[in-house]
Amino acid sequence: MIITGGSGGIGAETARLAAERGYAVALTYLDHPERAEALVRALRTIGARALAVQVDVRREFDVTGLFETAARELGPVTALVNAAGIAHSQARLADMDATRIERVLATNVTGTLLCAREAVRVMSTARGGAGGVILNVSSAAARLGSPGEYVDYAASKGAIDTFTLGLAREVAAEGIRVNAVRPGIIDTEFHARGGDPGRVERLGPSLPLGRAGTPREVALAILWLASAEASFCTGALLDVAGGR
Repeated sequence: MIITGGSGGIGAETARLAAERGYAVALTYLDHPERAEALVRALRTIGARALAVQVDVRREFDVTGLFETAARELGPVTALVNAAGIAHSQARLADMDATRIERVLATNVTGTLLCAREAVRVMSTARGGAGGVILNVSSAAARLGSPGEYVDYAASKGAIDTFTLGLAREVAAEGIRVNAVRPGIIDTEFHARGGDPGRVERLGPSLPLGRAGTPREVALAILWLASAEASFCTGALLDVAGGR
């Protein structure tokens, strides 16, 4: 299983759960290599085969190199989790510059499409592959819009929802299932990076379930969609948002 953005937050928890369930794991990071390597060491202590690869998902060369490295070191890629994504500090659209918008869209949309493209190339039965699964990490923001906070991020995740639906239908006959999870308020460093470290504590109690979610709960949904238990699910958008 390749997990982009796998060194922290939802990606890291997905890597831990995947390793527990027998996957060899290739996780990517953009910065903080010490955190990625620490996670790899932890996965290896439980007997998993794991490696970390520095990748900027916006760069085609990095993405193709990732898949080549994963296949060479760990074997055929059977699952891809597109968890790499960014959001900048909270702002209204009128106060965003083009550089910010372009970076969010390039990372969250272009990066996801490039990684999924490589996964299709190696998994598709029409290309000699054995099939596989692609899991996209979208967001409840795709349907809520995130006004006054991250409309650029929300727009990028709306694109991921549409992409999930389209790609699922495009490759269904080639042995590939494509699904997405849409997390809501999850207790990760995402909120602090957006300039609102108290967001989880402030908004969590307002959710129908009365609390924020955990990265483990999102990872469990991802691993279920990757499993044979979800063999008849493709093109699904699974909300993991506490009822919001």
